[in-house]
Amino acid sequence: MSDEPPLNVTLGIRQLSKAGKSAAAMFQVLPGVPFEEAYEHVSVLLSYIQHLVAEGDLQDDHKLLGAAGYLSAVAKAIMDDIEIARCGRA
Repeated sequence: MSDEPPLNVTLGIRQLSKAGKSAAAMFQVLPGVPFEEAYEHVSVLLSYIQHLVAEGDLQDDHKLLGAAGYLSAVAKAIMDDIEIARCGRA
């Protein structure tokens, strides 16, 4: 049995939403998600982000823009985790 992680799946390394003074993250990418599914999730998130930014700008609504910023951090964590898994670096 190999200690190598499975190929083409997320590693679950990237964390996000660090709260307060603690270095602990509130959320983390789950390990074992196939890249194809993770990319699909990022694609959906990016479409939501695009809508929130457009509406937030149009309506001058900082809550919508804040939500877009939060979702972009989620999308980035997923993409970072995929890239780490693809390149084999932690």
